[in-house]
Amino acid sequence: MAGSFFRNLIRNRAMLLMVLPGAVWFLFFSYMPLIGTIAAFKEYRFSRQGFWYSLTHSKNVGWDNFKYLFNTDAAYTITRNTLLYNIAFIFLGLVFSVALAIILSEIVNKRMAKLYQTGMFLPYFLSWVIVGYFAFSFLSMDRGLLNHTLESFGIDSIQWYNEPKYWPFILIFVSLWKSAGYSSVVYLASIMGIDKSLYEAAMIDGANKWQQIRNITLPLLKPIIIIMTLLAVGRIFYADFGLFYNVPRDSGTLYSVTNVIDTYVYRGLKTTGEIGMSTAAGLYQSVVGFILVLVSNFIVRKIDKDSALF
Repeated sequence: MAGSFFRNLIRNRAMLLMVLPGAVWFLFFSYMPLIGTIAAFKEYRFSRQGFWYSLTHSKNVGWDNFKYLFNTDAAYTITRNTLLYNIAFIFLGLVFSVALAIILSEIVNKRMAKLYQTGMFLPYFLSWVIVGYFAFSFLSMDRGLLNHTLESFGIDSIQWYNEPKYWPFILIFVSLWKSAGYSSVVYLASIMGIDKSLYEAAMIDGANKWQQIRNITLPLLKPIIIIMTLLAVGRIFYADFGLFYNVPRDSGTLYSVTNVIDTYVYRGLKTTGEIGMSTAAGLYQSVVGFILVLVSNFIVRKIDKDSALF
């Protein structure tokens, strides 16, 4: 048995070496940190004798950290904001990403297609700090481009960072601008893999471009759309911290529409240092996301078994 095991290792050593960096990364950054989830049930107090000593010798508090998280006045607001924003990001992100992928695939001049694709890629690689300053250059009360434009039309300036009603639209727009181009790559690769003879047969039968997209491209994209959506559902209780913290510039008047679980935990950790409570929030997000993936996959499996993730 042992000899067979080692022979298989030697036979597949090239493949195993390729997998090794990813396996090591997951081991150190995904599996080993799971030990720290114990802090969610502790009144964690740091000791100079190290993390493990602090973790094992901190007082057990059971579910108190979770109770604190859900009994706060902001619990409803942060949960509502996190869920609604992520639902909007998943739905609109899917629509825009697929649309961009189809548009790029239809561009005849491939050099121009590569140029457009690079331009749509660029925002994804910008940090949220830089994006926050870009947004400020448009929305600043005194020097913002939007207010100067409004004034040129005789419209009063708007104090964007004091008006919560505008920010759901601003945040959704900024998120789509930054991520849609990058997300479209997966769908573009899938479109490039579609057999061209299907489109040729459709054109011979007199199908126009829209009919080709509706009857060939979208049905063949269905499996990858379902998989990407299922993966996104798993992070529906996670918010992009940089988006909700840097773009609104941590304005207190906007908390009703910009405060999400991640920013709430960060502010709580910064002011009170309650590591146990922040760990409880992270564990809560992970468990709920895991359950949502299982439920969503179960529903998809009942409807179309071949499109399920597992």
